[in-house]
Amino acid sequence: MKTMNLGGKVLEALAGHHDEALRLIEERFGVRVSARGDEVTVNGTPESGDPVGMETRVEALLRQLAELHEIGIPLGREDLKTAIKIFERDPEAQLADHFVDSRITPSAKKAVVPKSSNQRRYIEAIRRNDMVFGIGPAGTGKTYLAVAMAVAMFNERRVKRIVLARPAVEAGERLGFLPGDIAAKVDPYLRPLYDALYDLLEPERAERLLERGTIEVAPLAFMRGRTLNEAFVILDEAQNTTPEQMKMFLTRIGFDSKAVVTGDVTQIDLPDERKSGLIEASRVVSGIPGIAFVRFDQADVVRHPLVQRIIVAYEKDRAQRDAKQEPDQEAKQET
Repeated sequence: MKTMNLGGKVLEALAGHHDEALRLIEERFGVRVSARGDEVTVNGTPESGDPVGMETRVEALLRQLAELHEIGIPLGREDLKTAIKIFERDPEAQLADHFVDSRITPSAKKAVVPKSSNQRRYIEAIRRNDMVFGIGPAGTGKTYLAVAMAVAMFNERRVKRIVLARPAVEAGERLGFLPGDIAAKVDPYLRPLYDALYDLLEPERAERLLERGTIEVAPLAFMRGRTLNEAFVILDEAQNTTPEQMKMFLTRIGFDSKAVVTGDVTQIDLPDERKSGLIEASRVVSGIPGIAFVRFDQADVVRHPLVQRIIVAYEKDRAQRDAKQEPDQEAKQET
């Protein structure tokens, strides 16, 4: 049993409405948590598999949460869930690394914190390198965090403009003729970038910056022939670039600029005969100073819990099919 004094105000903030956070801790770590006055008591249960170890882990979690509260870091419901999720995966985690050092503030009313160790590595890689590749499945925050970093750096006047690009490739569908001018034709492909932008900025400010061209959302083809100085440039859905397109984009970066390339190599929508520029770039430019690669997996998914389960199911199915194909190929070689 572990008993600690956290102070009434701290405990009230951490417990949340109807002790929601404490109940979530009990569920995730297999312990019993009771609060009375300024004190919290943690009891391990046989169901946890390691009662004493879980008591120690939860004690460390609660003390770190209390420290964040005491230094003025607001912890809302989702922040508490994030902290619990981080500690569940990594008992040695330092929550200050996520909530203080890696915190992004794209607007006065919006703060973004990494929800996994890979997301934190991604943010740090963007800060330290001129070019970063974020590769992994859907829902891992690759694009959202890149846009958040772009807006934060623009607010800090470290870049003068933001350029968001995407290849206009149909995802296994034939959309047919789209009416309107060129902007109307490509807009559906770029909508996810707009969604991230409007979530991070006040709508009125986002509209003003888009109208002025300070923030530009454009199909990848529009990047040809340009040199982008003092800009934060993001290439989204990069798995759907050809090697030629990828080389073109990577050579657009100018002085005092940053480039972030995001993609999921398991969701390539190119025709079968075309190679993915993202896969080739992973081989060709890996190891060049100033370029960093951060790879995400299903554990980094921050969407609905079903998304994580769906990704795991598809990866399992793919592994089974690959394992089945190997003996078939060996049999063909023998004959």
